[in-house]
Amino acid sequence: MDQIELLNIYEQALKLGKSEWNQKVLRGQSGYLRTLDSMLKQGDVVTEYPLGLVEIPIHKIVGTYTHGRSVSFADNYMPIMDSKSEFALKWMHLYDYHIESGIADPIKVYEYLNRFFVVEGNKRVSVLKFVEGTTINGYVTRLIPKRNPEDKTNTIYYEFMNFYKETQINSIWFSEIGSFTELLEYVKQYKKKVGEEDGIKLFLSNCYRPFRQIYHELGGNQLELTTGDVFLTYLKIYGLPSEISYEKNSSQIKKVINEIKVIDSEASHVETEAIQSVKKKSVLFSLTEFMNLKKVIKIAFVYGKSSTTSGWTYAHELGRLHIENIFKEQIQTQKVENVPEDERAYDTFKALAKEGIDVIFATSPTYLAPALKAAMEFPNIRFFNCAATHSYKSLTLYYGRIHEPRYLLGMIAGAMTQTNILGYVAPYPISEVVSSINAFTLGAQAVNPYVKVKALWTNCWDSPSEGKKVAKKLQEMGADIISNEDLPIPGDITKEYGVYRIEPETGEKTHYAMAIWNWGLFYEQVIQNVLNGTLKTFGVNDVPINFWQGMNNGIVDILYSNRNISVPMKRLIESVKQSIRNNEFNIFEGPIYDQNNVIKAKYEEALDYEDIIHMDWLIRGVEGEIPNIKTLTPTDPFSYRQGLNQSISKNT
Repeated sequence: MDQIELLNIYEQALKLGKSEWNQKVLRGQSGYLRTLDSMLKQGDVVTEYPLGLVEIPIHKIVGTYTHGRSVSFADNYMPIMDSKSEFALKWMHLYDYHIESGIADPIKVYEYLNRFFVVEGNKRVSVLKFVEGTTINGYVTRLIPKRNPEDKTNTIYYEFMNFYKETQINSIWFSEIGSFTELLEYVKQYKKKVGEEDGIKLFLSNCYRPFRQIYHELGGNQLELTTGDVFLTYLKIYGLPSEISYEKNSSQIKKVINEIKVIDSEASHVETEAIQSVKKKSVLFSLTEFMNLKKVIKIAFVYGKSSTTSGWTYAHELGRLHIENIFKEQIQTQKVENVPEDERAYDTFKALAKEGIDVIFATSPTYLAPALKAAMEFPNIRFFNCAATHSYKSLTLYYGRIHEPRYLLGMIAGAMTQTNILGYVAPYPISEVVSSINAFTLGAQAVNPYVKVKALWTNCWDSPSEGKKVAKKLQEMGADIISNEDLPIPGDITKEYGVYRIEPETGEKTHYAMAIWNWGLFYEQVIQNVLNGTLKTFGVNDVPINFWQGMNNGIVDILYSNRNISVPMKRLIESVKQSIRNNEFNIFEGPIYDQNNVIKAKYEEALDYEDIIHMDWLIRGVEGEIPNIKTLTPTDPFSYRQGLNQSISKNT
């Protein structure tokens, strides 16, 4: 390559460098390449560990070691030195050598928090970044930071080191704690599938690297997520493939990107009021034209258990029977019971879609990932999932503000206790349960400032037998009033449900109250609007809607014993209930402190929807802790709800 050609190449790189430098400076930042020595403070690093010769992803090399080397490059590693300088001549010579023979000499780097800083070989990295190289060999020294459990990035990095120890993979990064542990399980599965010896290499070459390339080609790098975050999300929704290719998987990856774009934009609407049934036609429902031509709408309800064994399923089944009675020949419903509460549920959703079902209600939070997968594959069918989490473009979510009646149950328990110790049987550690514990405690404290709530977990959903075992432990810990599951099935008078007392001598139960679900009211609202062609499952500009209804429209309520609760207490409960219904009283209004006395809501400040549905802390007055969901059995269906859409920082 002659000198004129090389000079032209350098001018292109120089232009990229100056453009990056100017953009940084205009934002008030340093335009030069970042340096490790300016980032580290004394005591940040506890030890150095040599990793030897390592294949380093080029995109993970983000800076140099000392300031003296940094002034020759912009922050994107492109040169900013004049084309007549000695530096430019060396850069051009190295570029020519790479085109002819390929850069093979290893560089020398420090690795800190899964990012690489060059000690020797900066120009080699610059040339490879210019030609969009993928990897380079280098001698790596890892700088291990001081352990800090309070720092999220630090915690993730320590998980990464464990992941790296088993896989030697350094090209993936996450923004959520626990993600490396989850990915390691997928890597182990893949190794068993293809063979232990080459499993990790094939996992990278057949799955992750093709995914990353397709993801970036489709514009995924514009999202405020790491590639690893989205890759793990993809695996949770679609499962672990033997290989990923553009032909087979680009459509799926594009759908995931579109869902995440909606989540990242925070362009969603939470509907807390009843769905209004209007006569005027709207174009906001994707099935409107189709529905108006149909005489009968086909609706399917998917249950994890049967209505004879599960109070949760029974509550939804009452809702199905309710709409059958209301709409009669206008609709045709069916139920599918005992559907596995994991990725296998997708097969059921797919079969229903191909059967010609128009509306599918997935009645448990456990179905989130498979329901989302099916909803993305069958956009002409309306999927609803009973869960309280982010809004999705393809999947409409609905849930009840169950913490509202829980607050009233706490008031009753706080008034009835004689030991000032209440027991709370908590099922699975998800935000809906955490917010219910906190609301219950606030209600109890409102009538009894001396009360303490002891919370123990069954770590399973809708399991009366496990709930009974936990309730017994709580009694042994001194609790005289127990709050257990509120989902009795017909004829089950032996179940320990709601808020109750058990006499230690006789074992006799005295039931005071329970929370109830009225799903039929919600299903009626939905179907009426489907029939009218006016259901707003999407708002303006494709803004998705979540339905999060409460006591104000009867989706959740409280049922208490007339015989076991005094008249003054009934009056108090009814008064507070009416205040909640009229939006005159906010349960989570400050001041509210967590168990560590950290203020979560200041005086007259109220927690909002996002605060409540992502609640991962217990309030002051609760004795107990939230289990780490990542340490529970990986096959537990609720694990599919974790990490589908959350991001903190970008480190692709």
